[in-house]
Order: sequence, then structure tokens, then C-alpha cells
Amino acid sequence: MKKISSDELLIGAHTSAAGGAYKALLEGQEIGATTIQFFTSNQKRWEGKPLSEEDIAKWKEALATTGIKKVMSHDSYLINLGSPNAEGLHKSRKAFEEEIKRCHLLDVTFLNFHPGAALDGSEDTCLKTIVESLLSFAPLLEKGSTRVLLETTAGQGSSVGHRFEQLGFIIDRVKGSIPIGVCIDTCHIFSAGYDIRTKEGWEKTLQSFEKEIGLKHLYGIHVNDSMKPLGQRKDRHAPLGEGEMGIECFKVMMQHEALREIPKYLETPEGPPLWKKEIKMLREFANEQD
Repeated sequence: MKKISSDELLIGAHTSAAGGAYKALLEGQEIGATTIQFFTSNQKRWEGKPLSEEDIAKWKEALATTGIKKVMSHDSYLINLGSPNAEGLHKSRKAFEEEIKRCHLLDVTFLNFHPGAALDGSEDTCLKTIVESLLSFAPLLEKGSTRVLLETTAGQGSSVGHRFEQLGFIIDRVKGSIPIGVCIDTCHIFSAGYDIRTKEGWEKTLQSFEKEIGLKHLYGIHVNDSMKPLGQRKDRHAPLGEGEMGIECFKVMMQHEALREIPKYLETPEGPPLWKKEIKMLREFANEQD
């Protein structure tokens, strides 16, 4: 298969939907993005604002004019599909269901979510509850084309998903029933103890990913440096090359055969002016190989 050019690679950022979802696409276009991640509703509230027909029409028009592809939604930070608390689990499942519906209305390719947190329960029970939650959405997911992606976590507090084997446990039990995949967050896996600062480090990490999950399940990458050292299990993003991971990590990522063409979404601090520079830089890294 012919390798696509660096200009065609899907690289973008988490852009702002303030003033309407379509605004996230327009901001993406302004920074030179070919893909974006966004929130379909307020990420800090349980109830999402319903999308109007006008919202949907403006979105579809902007999608056509910008040419942005493989858009990713990030669900609410409140959602915990592995919650041991009955009320919290009910609210989480309801909010996730509404998120899927909004993604279907906007023809969103990927719905990215943090797997969950055990809180005062056990990790094993949390993982099993996440599986039950995901399987409950099977009839709804069949109605659209959105794929749900488990995000690798940094392992803060009682959150699960910081070890590849945990994600593998979930995927093994839901694949075939729902469209599932994984989104690697570079900062998170580094914080969880996967050293991706060098080519050798990336190779070892990807071998582990292949063994525990399978690279065929990798659909997206959140691209972030880390303010905290390796294995600290702290989720603190830094601009590319200005954190503990170093710029070589991202050069290897952009030139690696297994990673080069996977959609990438920046979540680095400072916003659009930085993203514009980082998108350009990532394309240049890829271009060194073209």
C-alpha cells in the first residue's frame, strides 16, 4: 500500500466548540489541522445540551468545507463506567448513552473515554463493571458508525487503564459485540511507566501493546509531553519537547511504520498558537522520511 504524504497525515488538536460544535472544525482549519477532537457538550456536567437541527446542519457544512476527517469526541470527565456506586454508575451510563447519540447525529468517527475508576471497590470489579457497561450500549452503537475508544490513563488515584493488560481484559470481552478500540495518550503511558523516549523504548512499548491488546485495536493517539517524570502516575501535559519525554519521542512516533498514519490529537497546554507550531513540526518529522 502506498504511503500517504506528510501533508495528508491526520494531525490536529482538541479544539474549542464554544459557540457551537462547528466552531471546533473552523478552529481546526485555522491551525492547519486535518483532524480534531472536541467536546459535544460541557465536559463538567452530567446533562448535555441537545443538538438542534441548526447545530447539526452547521456542523455538516463545516465538515464538508474544512475537509477535516476522523473527528474524535471526548466524553464528560464525570463519567465512570466502572463505578462501584449504583447511583454514580446509573448517571454515568445515562450520560454515555447521550454522548453516543450526539456522536451519531454528527457522524463522529471516534468517541474517546477514560475507562473508569475503582474508587472504594476493587480493580477487578471495576474492569468487569466497565465490560457490563459497554455491552449494554451494543444495540445503540449498531445504529451509527461511531467507534468507542478506551483511552490509556496515567493511573492517578484509583483509575484503571494504565496497564495494557487492563485494556486487553476489557477488549477481549467486548470485541465482536461493539465497535471498540484504544487511544494511546503519550503523556499518560509515560506517566504509567512505559518509557517511549527513544526508538528502542517505543519498540518495547509497542511489543507489549501487541501482546496485551493487539495493534489492530489502536485507532488514535493523544500527543502530549509530560511535566512529570517516568512512572509518576501523574497526568500533567507539557508542550512537545519541553517536558520529561523529550522531542525524540515524537520524532520516532511520526516516523514509525505502525504509528505514522494513525490519527493524532494534541492536548498540549497554551492552545491554538502552540498547536499550529506543533502540527507543523510533527509534519516535518514525518516529511524527513518521505
